[in-house]
Amino acid sequence: MTSLAPLARPSPFHEERVLWVRHWTDSLFSFAITRPEDFRFRSGEFVMIGLPTEGGAKPVLRAYSIASPNWAEELEFYSIKVPDGPLTSRLQKIQAGDTVLMGKKPTGTLVLDALTGGERLWLIGTGTGLAPWLSVARDPDTYQRFGQVIVCHTVRNVEDLAYRDFWTREIHDDPLIGDEAKRQLIYYPTVTREPFETPGRITDRIKSGALFADLGLEAGFSPATDRVMLCGSMAMIKEAGDLLETYGLKEGSNAEPGDYVLERAFVG
Repeated sequence: MTSLAPLARPSPFHEERVLWVRHWTDSLFSFAITRPEDFRFRSGEFVMIGLPTEGGAKPVLRAYSIASPNWAEELEFYSIKVPDGPLTSRLQKIQAGDTVLMGKKPTGTLVLDALTGGERLWLIGTGTGLAPWLSVARDPDTYQRFGQVIVCHTVRNVEDLAYRDFWTREIHDDPLIGDEAKRQLIYYPTVTREPFETPGRITDRIKSGALFADLGLEAGFSPATDRVMLCGSMAMIKEAGDLLETYGLKEGSNAEPGDYVLERAFVG
């Protein structure tokens, strides 16, 4: 009687090749990997990322928002560098041609499906919490659903405004949504630790009314018109979420769409 060898268990990860790496500062970098042909995701979702290990050790994985729009041929990510981080201490050293592990199931709440209809979409992020907005703001559906899209990015130092040229210039040349971005997209950066034309935390500028005054809008958020996505530091998310609730906005989810959504996934 012939004994059959046990079937090998399929890997829970895609093994993808690094296409390029860009180091913005000593603490921030972006990279792109190949996209599996069968990999589908909604703009704004995140996926687990890790690196191969030796000797069968279990890989360290962290959640990363996909910075590419859902139609892109490559998958882009935006990361901090943590010197002693279990993953980023190694990930920051990757080069084109290296292998990166990626989970097979993207997920997340920073998707259009989790919001009800509105007139204005606010994409509010701190630090690398900008990543999902790079995806959402390049999705044609975003401009079909909302007449105005406002990307708010808060960082500590001016040099941390990665992708600034993209938001102010390059996105206008996008062959798919460039014309819509020119008409409908507003980029609103703020800096907390250096002089800047719009200084301070985004939550402080919301509370003072400066954000709305700068944009020529009526002060405050309205459940009738405004929809908001939040991503970044937990302190900002909690404070901003509480603020939105005072304006009458209700948190949404994939199961029950609402006026605003937030993401609790971290990178480290």
